[in-house]
Amino acid sequence: MGNIRRSRGYAYEHGLVERLNKHGFIARRLGGSSTGLPDIVAVNNSEGIMLTIEAKSGTSDILYVPQDQIERCLLVREMFSIYPKRHIVLAFKFMSKKRFRRMNQTVYEQRKLVEYYKVADRLADTKPLPLVVKCTYDGRTFAIVGGKSVELGLPDLPMPFQNGAKKTRLI
Repeated sequence: MGNIRRSRGYAYEHGLVERLNKHGFIARRLGGSSTGLPDIVAVNNSEGIMLTIEAKSGTSDILYVPQDQIERCLLVREMFSIYPKRHIVLAFKFMSKKRFRRMNQTVYEQRKLVEYYKVADRLADTKPLPLVVKCTYDGRTFAIVGGKSVELGLPDLPMPFQNGAKKTRLI
């Protein structure tokens, strides 16, 4: 099961990099948690934009980003202060097959594949940093602090490859 999750995550990161590279960015996978870096860093030098991206994909109704992964994004964002527009992006992909357990069996149910790109810049000012950020299938975001879940309401980031998004016009 671990290999399936890892390959799903790798495929999502690889796909994000390819889509960003086709839309005015130079994007690279950095190796994620094993390197102590965000999953992806992308820059658009002509527009002065830098994105640090933590990507999550899965088959459940909730995806989680742990505190240490958010901290890595914050550190890398601060390293590149030359960019006037620097954003922490939490990317979530909810697969078209929902997996859940029913009577000791794993069951799959078809649903719409959805992706969310959330701007998490304001987490830098949050003290203490949430232990976990979670995103639900409907796109709502929450911070888990002290065992309590508090809605964050992180804004969506229109990615340049999404339908209706202006070409590389990011916040």
